[in-house]
Parts: sequence; structure tokens; C-alpha cells
Amino acid sequence: MALNHSRSVKLNDGHFMPVLGFGTFASDEVPKSKAWEATKVAIDVGFRHIDAAFFYQNEEEVGKALREKMENGTVKRADIFYTTKLWSTFLRPEFVQPALEKSLTKLGLDYVDLFIIHWPVAMKSGDEILPKDASGKIIFDTVDLRDTWEALEKCKDAGLTKSIGVSNFNHKQLEMILNKPGLKYKPVCNQVECHPYLNQSKLLEFCKSKDIVLVAYSALGSHRDPNWVEKDSPYLLEDPILNAVAKKHKRSPGQIALRYQVQRGVVVLAKSFNEKRIKENFQIFEFELTPEDMKAIDGLNRNFRYAKLLSAVDHPYYPFSEEY
Repeated sequence: MALNHSRSVKLNDGHFMPVLGFGTFASDEVPKSKAWEATKVAIDVGFRHIDAAFFYQNEEEVGKALREKMENGTVKRADIFYTTKLWSTFLRPEFVQPALEKSLTKLGLDYVDLFIIHWPVAMKSGDEILPKDASGKIIFDTVDLRDTWEALEKCKDAGLTKSIGVSNFNHKQLEMILNKPGLKYKPVCNQVECHPYLNQSKLLEFCKSKDIVLVAYSALGSHRDPNWVEKDSPYLLEDPILNAVAKKHKRSPGQIALRYQVQRGVVVLAKSFNEKRIKENFQIFEFELTPEDMKAIDGLNRNFRYAKLLSAVDHPYYPFSEEY
């Protein structure tokens, strides 16, 4: 295994995950070719953990970037940690493996390193990514997540993925999986929104106690996609305290927000398609925050969530009604 273990965390199944990942989500107006270009830049800069998803609809482009970098000798497949996610229309057990196979075909890879349930909330099965009724409301479905989990375990046994995990689960939903009779593999991670305004300290503590890694998305605040994020949301990177810490270290506020997560034992995803910022985001191993800095950033928490998924608020598995 060629991953740099000093910058990786050991998962509960023995595999290693780099603590800094490159996020590939972009809103619809961004041309898909941008994901191809940005992924190549990220690999050149040093990123080895690539976080993607079926829902992002750019796995062909990301896969093409990976294959080009493997073909020209920049990296080997074993150097890369690639995550994909099971979308909400595929949570019924019979659709799980075909969904992963669909991602693998798009990518041109034989296996992924991590396959996670994207949201605990199921949507109506079928070809539509966001199935809607005549009035434009999303059509949901109810699926027992323990059955979905069993299907993920089978994907691991089949060698299609090295590790399996979840995303956007609260602690009760994690417990439901952990307490499942006949559980074969624990989730290795729970990928959730996490940043100084929503530092997830209780969920982090819970995950650590179960040997589950917390992976942070929207660690730099969030994209401003109006489909998912309310337009009056605060701009995290403009926060005066974050900027004061950044100034002290002669770093950017983004670098401080990323470094903060790594120092508290969180795996952090950095999403940017801007070459200068991709380089900047990888430089977080060059400096360290002091205990005072960490405390000051902890103090910014206001339990503010960018991605609320309000359309699913009445769903029995809506994850954000719980405190954590």
C-alpha cells in the first residue's frame, strides 16, 4: 500500500484513509469538464483521497482524470483512495450492487476504496435522480437501512469496494446499524457537514467511541447552490476570528478551517476547482494551530447547518431532528 500513512488514519477494517481529501461536487451550472481538470490538478499537487458520488454526475470525468494520471505514471491505483456514494434512489437492497457497478463502469475502475450511503433518506427507485410528483415535490420511499447495509456488506465481500460507511447519519441511525443482528462489518466512517459553525463535537465524540471516523464536508462553509443552501447563509471564511488566526499564521482562512479539523481527528474534504486554492488547501501540513487557536475556533460553533435537506423533514429517517 503506497499511501503516506503519516497523513492517513487507520479505519476499523484495517485500511488507511488519507486525512485530507479532494471534493468533486459542483453545482449544475459548472461544466462537467471542470471536474476532470481539477482532479488532475489535485493529484499533481499531492491529493490522494478523492471524494465523489453518483449524484454529482461527473464520475466519468473524475475517472478519466484518475486513469490519465495512472497511465502517465504520476500515481498507481494503490496510491489513490477513492470514495463513491450510494444515491437515495438506490437504497433498496436489490439496487445497491448494480448502483456501485454503474459507478465503476463510469470510472473505468475495478473497485472503489470506500462506498457509503449518501443520505439515510430513501427516494423513489428509478432512473430519475430527483423523482418528483406533479406539484414538484420529491417522492420519498421508506427502506430499512439495515437491509441496505447488508447489501453494502455484500459489495465489500465481492471485492467491489474495500471499505463501507455512511454519510449524514445521526448517532441513533449509527446505533441502529451497529446493533443490527448479524452485523458483519461496522461502518468505517460517517461523512457529515462539519465546520467551525457546526463543529459536531457530540457526534465526533460518539463516532470516536465506536471507532468510526468522522469525515467533514462543507469544511470551508459551503457552495452557495440555491437548490440546497439558503441564500442568506453566513460566509464562514469571512469570520473575523478565523481571519485573525489566519493572519497570525500568515495563512488563508480556508487553510485554518481545514487544519482545525485535522488537529481534532477529523478527516477533512476540501472542495475547490480553482488551481491556486487547490494548491493552498494541500499546504495544511506545513503549520500547526496552538491550543489557544483551537479553543478560539471551537468557540465559533453555533450549530448552523448549510445543507438542511428540508424537503425530507417529514421522512421517518430525516437525520437532523436529533441533537446529534
